[in-house]
Amino acid sequence: MFKNFDDLASRQLAGGVLDREDARAILSAPDEDVLGLVAAASRLRRAHFGNRVKVNYLVNLKSGLCPEDCGYCSQRLGSSAQILKYSWLSAEETARQASAGVQGGASRVCLVASGRGPSDRDVDRVAQAVEAVKSAHAGVEVCACLGLLKDGQAERLRDAGVDAYNHNLNTSESRYEEICTTHGYDDRVDTVEKAKAAGLSACSGLIVGMGESDDELIDAIFALRELGSDSIPVNFLMPFEGTPLAGTWELSPPRALKILALARFACPDKEVRMAGGREMHLRSLQPLALHVVNSLFLGDYLTSEGQAAKADLDMIADGGFEVLGAAENQSPADAAATPALRERGAGTAVAPNA
Repeated sequence: MFKNFDDLASRQLAGGVLDREDARAILSAPDEDVLGLVAAASRLRRAHFGNRVKVNYLVNLKSGLCPEDCGYCSQRLGSSAQILKYSWLSAEETARQASAGVQGGASRVCLVASGRGPSDRDVDRVAQAVEAVKSAHAGVEVCACLGLLKDGQAERLRDAGVDAYNHNLNTSESRYEEICTTHGYDDRVDTVEKAKAAGLSACSGLIVGMGESDDELIDAIFALRELGSDSIPVNFLMPFEGTPLAGTWELSPPRALKILALARFACPDKEVRMAGGREMHLRSLQPLALHVVNSLFLGDYLTSEGQAAKADLDMIADGGFEVLGAAENQSPADAAATPALRERGAGTAVAPNA
């Protein structure tokens, strides 16, 4: 057992492998120890990624009307969540949408489509979209997230210019049937393995706050380590009305930080991303999380609004970080801006801002 979190970080930097006892200690740390935990995790983050933050941008190619019953998802079979529903975007519209993220500093565009998995015709559609995105933005990475893959589809995506494939394990194998019945945990592992075998970078993560125990959470993160995921997005449950998990609120900001730290200690040299739901669960501790993670999504998610892109970029710059691939550090708030004068509250007839 380690003496303190700094000692644990030193062990990891020397090539140590996080074990279950140490993982439990991270998740069960008292809230007053969170700053020390973050500082220790930051040593690993900076050793492998310096002060760089990888910015990713989502484009929802096809929204809603999914035949799968994943309990956390607003696009699931039977969902009554009031989300946008539409069929495939054109290649031109996909490139236009991607441009907003690239202009904001994104070095990877994630093309996502709802559904169990793509047909061969869908793969052709995605190939055209990838060509349009890369023609408009040379050098940008493209990650596809299209569901379960059939034999040969990962190779076709690779040949079309896709760099990475996202398919999250979401939770532990033992818990999987509690969140989805229309496909299994093994199906997800199989798709990640297909992507890796085709030479695509594996992007696979999890969703936390769905009622999982500490041991189930550790199982999921250790499974991602064994799977060899290059990029680990950590999503925090957004309990959409109209889904089975509506009203589920289990995460505090310190708990969310501990989970991110666990992912960093378990996989020190992998991209760890604070992903969907960070705004509502990390809240004002998002800047602190940047000392643990090295990646985030810019702007909106698939069916929900995210933090404003400028706020994300200011947060990165204000923390002393820089956007990966940017020519120079992003500028924080305009130093020449004039402070807003108080014109309400005491001394006025206007109600205070309270």
